[in-house]
Amino acid sequence: MSVNQYGVIAQQHWARWLPRQYAAISDMESFFTALGEEAARQIDDLTDDLAGEIRHSDSYLACAGRLFAARAIAEELILSQRVLPEAELAADDDQEDVQSECGERPVVVDRNHPSWAEVDAEQQERIDP
Repeated sequence: MSVNQYGVIAQQHWARWLPRQYAAISDMESFFTALGEEAARQIDDLTDDLAGEIRHSDSYLACAGRLFAARAIAEELILSQRVLPEAELAADDDQEDVQSECGERPVVVDRNHPSWAEVDAEQQERIDP
């Protein structure tokens, strides 16, 4: 058994942000292998649905672009739903401290998160206008 990329992402996320649930897992490799494989299947299925049928009139680049965009959207949706659950709040944390001004919890994006490059680019633009 081998944990795929989505299982690795999940394991790192759970270890950091869901420590109680992570500690309760009896067989880490089996759990994260199964989670990663299920996420990969769901991403593949959703990618196919989002990309639609390839038409003979489409150029190679148009097809590749549509597939790439569909894959990115599918990964973002499935990872947020299945692989990257919301972080646990410590018992002594004040929930108001964690919430943003609009009342929602901020999204935590680390280097392994699919949105890292986008968030990092935005931060660099703010630092170096």
